[in-house]
Amino acid sequence: MVEIVQNPVIAPKRQHRNVETKRKLVEATLVPGASVARVARTNGVNTNQLFTWRRLYLAGRLGEAQESTKLLPVTLQPATSASSWGAPGTIHIKLAGAQIRIEGSADVGLLRTVLKLLRA
Repeated sequence: MVEIVQNPVIAPKRQHRNVETKRKLVEATLVPGASVARVARTNGVNTNQLFTWRRLYLAGRLGEAQESTKLLPVTLQPATSASSWGAPGTIHIKLAGAQIRIEGSADVGLLRTVLKLLRA
């Protein structure tokens, strides 16, 4: 006989820590002789999460990036007219039983690749 036991798995609530708390935890791991795993366990934080915060901290991206973000000025150039790009045309190629017709502006690299394939 098989007995089925159903125990619902209840996920723990996600904990949100502010930047100041994250920085303090990371700084505790930077003390000589400190264990990241021990600091994480003592404070109820996942060790991998603390390593991620530590990596961000050491890169200067844990909390400071938001404070020092600056916007750069942007200038817009007037749109160029279609005539400056050249008039669209049509290219019609017949080679050894194959025909290619390209309308509009042709991409040189793509055209070169197609012609190489036709020669092969």
